[in-house]
Amino acid sequence: MHRRDLLRSGLGASLATLLGTSDPHPAGAANPPPAAAPAPGPFDGNTVHQLAQQLSRQAFKEPESKLPAAVDSLTFDQYRGIRYRADHALWSGQNLPFTVQFFPRGFLYRPRVEMFEVAAGQAQRIAYSPDQFDFADPALRMTDDLGFGGFRIHAPLNKTDYYDEFCAFLGASYFRAVAKGQAYGLSARGLAIGTGNPRGEEFAQFVAFWLERPMPGVNSLIVHALLDSRSVTGSFRFTIRPGDITTFDVESTLYPRVDIAESGIAPLTGMFYFDANDRGDVDDWRPAAHDSEGLSVWNGRGEEVWRPLINPRNLQLSAFSDIHPHGFGLMQRKRAFVDYQDLALNYGQRPSLWIEPVGDWGEGVVDLVEIPTVNEVNDNIVAFWRPKETLSAKGEYHFTYRMHWGWDCPWPSKRARIADTRIGATGDKKGRMIMLDFVGEAAKALTADNHPHAELTTSAGTIQNVVVEPNPDISGWRVIFDFLPGDATVADLHGQLVGDQGPLSETWLYRWTS
Repeated sequence: MHRRDLLRSGLGASLATLLGTSDPHPAGAANPPPAAAPAPGPFDGNTVHQLAQQLSRQAFKEPESKLPAAVDSLTFDQYRGIRYRADHALWSGQNLPFTVQFFPRGFLYRPRVEMFEVAAGQAQRIAYSPDQFDFADPALRMTDDLGFGGFRIHAPLNKTDYYDEFCAFLGASYFRAVAKGQAYGLSARGLAIGTGNPRGEEFAQFVAFWLERPMPGVNSLIVHALLDSRSVTGSFRFTIRPGDITTFDVESTLYPRVDIAESGIAPLTGMFYFDANDRGDVDDWRPAAHDSEGLSVWNGRGEEVWRPLINPRNLQLSAFSDIHPHGFGLMQRKRAFVDYQDLALNYGQRPSLWIEPVGDWGEGVVDLVEIPTVNEVNDNIVAFWRPKETLSAKGEYHFTYRMHWGWDCPWPSKRARIADTRIGATGDKKGRMIMLDFVGEAAKALTADNHPHAELTTSAGTIQNVVVEPNPDISGWRVIFDFLPGDATVADLHGQLVGDQGPLSETWLYRWTS
């Protein structure tokens, strides 16, 4: 998850030419001192587009990640001990709705990421100084112009008199955010390439950012980003609004250097370790541990799909074909402390993230990649939109979407929703007993006189002993059934509550493996 060192590559000259900046540490300079910011250069809405176009016509250069010996091999604790000083934050003390603090380079985040402030149509490079940081270990204080590895944004999210960190961009094209009252969980990325491919994944990188100075009293911040990788360049414009739901309006343009058949648009990355539907071999006292518990898809046909996540024994790929999708997201539905019993990790406060396409995304699939993990440290879940058509070399592709970081999907469903999927052995140990709980206004409206039934199918094995009954504890309904796999090693199960007038619930999909 390294990013490109702009000023030590061919891109540095492009930035210097277009923005009117100069390389603060030219080739051959030894241990240059912290650089003063160069003169501002012009910046408008097309600047990053032009940079991405120009860069796409050049051969990709591997990022240079050289650091001074003293900070070349930082541990996690050493890196965490280098803290940006709040009194040096961008826009600190200016009575503006946002401030920005910067991450140092080192640990996993070695390459320089260039930072610019934009004001009155001019972009000025944000200069690095060791005085901007507090060092837990004074030996790590370097006078070299090390530059920055990323940044985080602060705003009065939970209190009017305190600037909370609510968003961070750090590592490759990764970023994450929270809404009011939440704690960090899953992440997003600018682009995914070849995710789940046995040959390995290509990680595109945000190599430069332009932060527009916010207007007093306006609760939005505009951030521009330049993307680069071996296969593609791109420009991104984020309009970020923190609140009860934190939204990002994303306008992206991609310029492939080569044909890309395995592109991932609006990728989401999270962690699923275990829950009542899939404990695997996990021996843990807690009921569950995950950033997200399911993939939700509202497809172009109006069907609402819920796919509980699993921690598979082997890499697992699932694809949900669609045309003109309404949206998709990795969701955390369980919110009570009792669901996790973890005082430290706050799983119930972690955000769900919903992607709302803007404009016509055409035909493609929502891809879900589930990777085995033996702990809760590794991100092992990825979901994204994969266009049907290949992104062709020398083409130009636009994708616009809104990201909703919050507690749930931003639009309430008119159908009953799955609140829980629980799986265990049948009494004779020959199959699996599966329990589904359905909640919501549509479930509450059902009575004994208007009793629903369950439509259940499987691609292999058989389903038996189906019971549908009220669950007064949740003002909903419960479906219990036995799944007998027989000789099958994998099966795709499908379920839905149905009444006289048709479907009453979202569609439950599940991949069972032996």
